[in-house]
Amino acid sequence: MALGRFALSTLNTLIIAGCLIPMFSVYAASDTQSTFANPIYENGADPWLEYFDGNYYLTTTTWTSQLVMRKSPTLAGLADAEPVYLWSETDPARCCNFWAYEFHRLQGPEGYRWYMMFTSGRQEDLGGQHLTVLESAGDDPMGPYTMKGSPMPDSWNIDGNYLEHNGTLYLLWSEWINPNSDDEAQLNWIAEMENPWTVVGEAKVLTRPEYDWERSGRAVTEAAQTLQKDGRTFVVYSASYCDTPDYKLGLLELVGDDPLNPDHWEKNPEPVFERGNGVYGPGHNGFFSSPDGTEDWLIYHGNNSESDGCGPSRALRAQPHTWNDDGTPNFGEPIADGVEMDAPSGEDGPFTVTPQGASLVIRDAETEQCLASANSTSECSGQHAWVVDPVGQGLFRLANADGEFLTSGECGDSNQPWVNQNCQMWQISTDDNGYLTFKNQQSDTELQGDWQISTSEPVVMLSRQSGKVANLVDDALVQHNWVNQGQQHWHIQNADQGFVNLVNQDSEQCLAIADNSLAAGAAVTTGDCASDAGQWRIQFHTSGAVEVISRHSGLTLDVASCGLAEGTPINQAPANGTLCQHFYLRQVQ
Repeated sequence: MALGRFALSTLNTLIIAGCLIPMFSVYAASDTQSTFANPIYENGADPWLEYFDGNYYLTTTTWTSQLVMRKSPTLAGLADAEPVYLWSETDPARCCNFWAYEFHRLQGPEGYRWYMMFTSGRQEDLGGQHLTVLESAGDDPMGPYTMKGSPMPDSWNIDGNYLEHNGTLYLLWSEWINPNSDDEAQLNWIAEMENPWTVVGEAKVLTRPEYDWERSGRAVTEAAQTLQKDGRTFVVYSASYCDTPDYKLGLLELVGDDPLNPDHWEKNPEPVFERGNGVYGPGHNGFFSSPDGTEDWLIYHGNNSESDGCGPSRALRAQPHTWNDDGTPNFGEPIADGVEMDAPSGEDGPFTVTPQGASLVIRDAETEQCLASANSTSECSGQHAWVVDPVGQGLFRLANADGEFLTSGECGDSNQPWVNQNCQMWQISTDDNGYLTFKNQQSDTELQGDWQISTSEPVVMLSRQSGKVANLVDDALVQHNWVNQGQQHWHIQNADQGFVNLVNQDSEQCLAIADNSLAAGAAVTTGDCASDAGQWRIQFHTSGAVEVISRHSGLTLDVASCGLAEGTPINQAPANGTLCQHFYLRQVQ
């Protein structure tokens, strides 16, 4: 969508090999089909959505210097899912006006990684907007991420997306030509890539606004979105100015074998998705498959008034789409607000999968046995590590290494595939002695034991507010962008009662309050693991993040002044409920 003579970037999706195919079992899911209605999420401009390892992941434009993601096991749950800021920027050249994030799972040098591509630029105006690419540390869409580069740092470019064809990777993006003239127009372009952040070779025009329906308000084609099925490759793009109710979708098909040859693309002369049923300006789309892979879905933003334009009025919408007899996609019409639709097929299970997240060892302090199921413990081993995954409304599910979920109540007390029932949802709290309590949502009963948590592998402590990680530098705790070094790796080890030590992998020392201080703002350093100042209470927040609370002072780890810059101290401060005191535990890959 364009803003002035510039365009807000777009949502594009690539269907890539290697994503989760859930394993369905004989367990019965709910008898009632989950439903939802559009709009799913207000202020949801430029949405990008992927379903992966049991969760939907969503990004939308923020117009700030922070990149935000939400996740939920259900599509409807995205409406209330709590935001996590995965990246923030203070470099004046790319600090601001973050638009249209897209994250793509591609094969990297060390295996599958997520490549986050977004548009940003300088604070003072929109003239410096350009693409930037981040790479995830492992296979978790929520990072942490590291900067890889800008494919075209010296020109104005937006709406980046990938196309894979015959083993070659291509970049799709949008640029203006002849700005501020009678011939100005916004075009989609394509070029070959050496890797997900480096363009090689000559750029070629993919689309230009030649039809009247592509020139409402301004001559715009942008947001090229890849859609592949049965060996055919389509590109769906947004046309016309986003400030008008006639922002809409057009269609290309690759009818030859060379994506860089304009003659090998065939353009549909009519739009394939446009306003209707009270939805205006539908566009900036993406695609995803239902959890069981049997349905194809369209995601897009749209307004509910003709007078709404390119701002925060644009809301997130989703609906299934079909295919015509000739093999082309059929998107139908926008479904009106408030119309109940069935949730994507397979969303309620049953399926077996371990969601992405840090694996925690959950041990009963009295017996020194590990949690095996809702009514059993056994000798601790790797099979008894659990991923604690938020499901919304302050509840969690716990998945083991076999991809089954901790279950109690009417569903029985054995671990089972996910069926999206209260018997698999848990409240988690921490008492004054650091012990965790797990209460089943259905039965309202607690797991019997004094539960401690630890990790058998190092983890990252990722700030929910800045996207940077806890880093030990010169014996002081600060935040820093992820660089996968030992000073950013932490081992959670059992200490006294339910408290834990946070052991830095590089220094092999425990995190502690400097000088045993009780003062707010006191620095965090390393010290005696056995002292109260070197022990911590882990408290889960409803978002899935944790608060890390000093046993000595009762104060919590806090990113000073909620700063975004590298090197900002992480001190102790009174709990205030802000994102600056929330940290995600991520697995080190």
